Amino acid sequence: MQLRYAFRLDPGSGQRVALARAFGCARVVYNDAVAARERARREGAAFPSAGVLSKMLITEAKQSPRRQWLSEVSAVILQQALRDVERAFTNYFSSLKGSRPGARVGAPRFRSKRDARQAIRFTANARWKINEAGRLLLPKINEAGRLLLPKIGEVKVRWSRRLPSVPSSVTVIRDAAGRYFASFVIETDPGADLARMPEADNLPSVGIDLGLTHFAVLSDGRVIDSPRFLRRAEKKLKKAQRELSRKQKRSNNREKARLKVARAHAQVADARREFHHQLSTQLIRESQAVAVEDLAVKALARTRLGKSVHDAGWAQFLAMLEYKAQRYARVFVKVGRFEPTSQVCSVCGVRDGPKPLHVRTWTCTHCGTVHDRDHNAAKNVKQAAGLAVTACRAQVRPELVPAPREEAGSHGIHTGTRAAQRHSTR
Repeated sequence: MQLRYAFRLDPGSGQRVALARAFGCARVVYNDAVAARERARREGAAFPSAGVLSKMLITEAKQSPRRQWLSEVSAVILQQALRDVERAFTNYFSSLKGSRPGARVGAPRFRSKRDARQAIRFTANARWKINEAGRLLLPKINEAGRLLLPKIGEVKVRWSRRLPSVPSSVTVIRDAAGRYFASFVIETDPGADLARMPEADNLPSVGIDLGLTHFAVLSDGRVIDSPRFLRRAEKKLKKAQRELSRKQKRSNNREKARLKVARAHAQVADARREFHHQLSTQLIRESQAVAVEDLAVKALARTRLGKSVHDAGWAQFLAMLEYKAQRYARVFVKVGRFEPTSQVCSVCGVRDGPKPLHVRTWTCTHCGTVHDRDHNAAKNVKQAAGLAVTACRAQVRPELVPAPREEAGSHGIHTGTRAAQRHSTR
C-alpha cells in the first residue's frame, strides 16, 4: 500500500529563490502543454503525444531565447509536469465517458503563480541514493540530515519519524501560508503494519454516528465531543480578514496581511487533521470492524449548517478510517444514507417514525425503552452493517435482538431533504 510521509522544510534564502524558479519552470511547461492540446483540439488535429510534447516544450525550448532559462532547473520536474498534464486529460475524458468513479472532473486549466499551492516532483530519475550511515532511511541524506535536491541544494528537514522504506519519489510543496513541505511516497510492508496493531479476533465492533453537537457517538456509549476548531478561531480569523481588506491591492503590506490570514487558516486545518488522525487511529486499533453512515457531505455543506459541516470535516475523517482499515486489515462498512437509523428502536426493532430535530431523546412506543437519539442511531448503524465480522471478513455470531430488523420495516426510503435534515443534527 502506498502512503505519503510529509515533513516540514526550512530552506535558506537562496534555496527559496531556487525553489521559486523551479516552481515557475514547471508551471510554464505545464501551461505550454495544456495550450498545445487546446490548440490541437481547435484545429481538429490529433493530440500531440507525450514524446512530441517533451521534444517541443523541453528539448527544443531550451535552445530558444524565450525558454532557455528552463535549463536552470532539473529536467525531471519538467518531465513530471508533462505527466501531470497527461493524467489531467485522461481523468477529464474518463469522467466525460462515465468510466471514472466519483465526481465529474473538469478540463485542465492553466496554472498561475498566484495559486495557493505550488509543487514540483522528483522521481527516481533524479539520481537518488541511500545513505546507509544516516539515522533515517532517506534519499540523498547527508550526515546532518538534510535533503539534497538537484540544482537546489541541501535543504534542512524537520524529521519527525523514520521512513519505513526507500521512497520512490518526493514532492516539494509550498502552501498558501508560505510553508515548505517534502512529501515522500512510501510503499508500506503489510507484515510490519499488522505487527503494529493488536489481533483483531478478540476486539469488538463499533458503529459510529457522526454529528455536529457531538463529533461522534459510538455504539458502545462513548461520546466524542466536537472540537470546533473553526468556531474557536473565528474571532482571530475575522480580525485578520478585516486587516487584509483594508490593505492596498498589490502592495507589500497586503501580501503580509494575506500571509497572516493564510497562516491562521493553516493552524485550523492542521489542528483538525491531527484530531482526525488520532481519533481514526484509536478506533481502528480498538475495533475489528467499524461501521459508519454514508453521508452526503457535499449536499449537507450547501445547507444553512454548511460552516459547521466543513468545520467538522466528516469526509476527511471517513477517508482516514477507510484507508487505515485497509492498511491494518480491519473491516470498514458504510451503511446507506437512507437507512432510518434515527427512527428505529435498537432494542425491539420497531420503527417509530420521523422525529423533529430538537428531539434528542425519545421513548419507544412498543418496548418502552428510553433512547438517546445519537446513541440509538449508532447502534442501528452497527446492526444495519451486518456486524459483526472479523478482520478476515468471516461472519461471526451477531448480537441478540428481540426482533429481526426485516420484520420491523426498517428499510424505508426518505426524501433527500428529510435525510439531509436528519444527518445535519448528529
